[in-house]
Amino acid sequence: MVVSHQWRTRPGVPWGLSGLQRRIAGRHGAQVVDASTVEQSEALGERTPNDFTPETRFRRERDGQFMSTSTTTGAQGSKGLGGKGLGGFERFLTVWVTLAILAGIGLGLVVPGVFEQVADLEVANVNLVVAALIWLMIYPMMLKVEPDCLNDVRRRPKGLVLTLIINWLVKPFTMAGLAYLFFRFVFADFVPAGEADEYIAGMILLGVAPCTAMVFVWSQLTNGNPNYTLAQVSINDLILVFAFAPIAGLLLGVTDLTVPWATLIASVAIFVVVPLGAGLATRSSLLRKDGPEAVDTFAARLKATSIIGLLLTVVLLFGFQAETIIDQPARVLMIAVPLLIQSYGIFAIGYGAARVLRLPFDVAAPAAMIGTSNFFELAVAVAISLYGLGSGAALATVVGVLIEVPVMLSLVSFANRTQNWFPALATPGAAK
Repeated sequence: MVVSHQWRTRPGVPWGLSGLQRRIAGRHGAQVVDASTVEQSEALGERTPNDFTPETRFRRERDGQFMSTSTTTGAQGSKGLGGKGLGGFERFLTVWVTLAILAGIGLGLVVPGVFEQVADLEVANVNLVVAALIWLMIYPMMLKVEPDCLNDVRRRPKGLVLTLIINWLVKPFTMAGLAYLFFRFVFADFVPAGEADEYIAGMILLGVAPCTAMVFVWSQLTNGNPNYTLAQVSINDLILVFAFAPIAGLLLGVTDLTVPWATLIASVAIFVVVPLGAGLATRSSLLRKDGPEAVDTFAARLKATSIIGLLLTVVLLFGFQAETIIDQPARVLMIAVPLLIQSYGIFAIGYGAARVLRLPFDVAAPAAMIGTSNFFELAVAVAISLYGLGSGAALATVVGVLIEVPVMLSLVSFANRTQNWFPALATPGAAK
């Protein structure tokens, strides 16, 4: 998730239309298992998570223990977002996010020119400043990606299958249903029919565009399995290339819908390829010099900067949309209602299904988050190309930007408080 910055009246003019049109867009902790448990599993021909990673072999040879590579928080210290590491700062993250939202709106109104200049720093409709902040947030997770362990996804495909079903067989159609329900019936007396159609279209575009970038952030905050998260995002991006246009066209009744390839390719490169490459290079260097513990130590040191990056992202997103929030509060609220229901509803479906399937928490939480979040760059770009810059469809896609971070942080907090609903580690047969 990153807001797209296509909002221009003409080439060379950044965001910043006047009046009503102005910028409408705008850790399951370390688990220690006795060596006897591992030996029993091996005797049965079973494998535990990351059982054959360099880190695991190193630790088992050293002290006869198996330890998960997720060590940034203690098992008893991850309550909501408040585990070890950041202490009070992290425990009060909701407060900081609220303050960041207010600061963003205030600064967007007081110094709109600054935000216009920042918004103008873009490549293929992807803002480079926001991109840099997202790199800061997802880099610690990319450090934990182990290419040799990606085969674990093939051996335990349930989490991936769940994500694909939610993203492509459930989410687009529930979004369309909610859009029609609210803007054909619930809000029909408050919105002209023409505008209602455009709001519906914008919401549908959101529903057909699964998230790419911010998934890594939510997975990091829930101490998700980095290898599994990477595989989920990569496969969804591959399917997106082929499925987005047909599904969106079907639900919109549009036959000539085309994928904005520049935005899609740039987003994947910027938010997956570049940080993954940097993470793998850093990981390799640390392993060669200091061993596996150095990776966890270095990632833990980056935790504070990741949270700061998140807060700065919130400030920017709400600063970009400040005048929209002030100029069109009723419209923003009406669009937000079905989007909120969709977000929490899809998460409930995915999280509940993951519990039924007995997925390990580090797979279950990211799987549910992937289905909940959205690919805003793509949705906004298509909305503008089909309906225009000042359209209700474009506004609807942007409202998604405004609710994304607060909603996802609340879901992250809920997931971290309910870790005990899931196997802490991948138990035999749990995630096949």
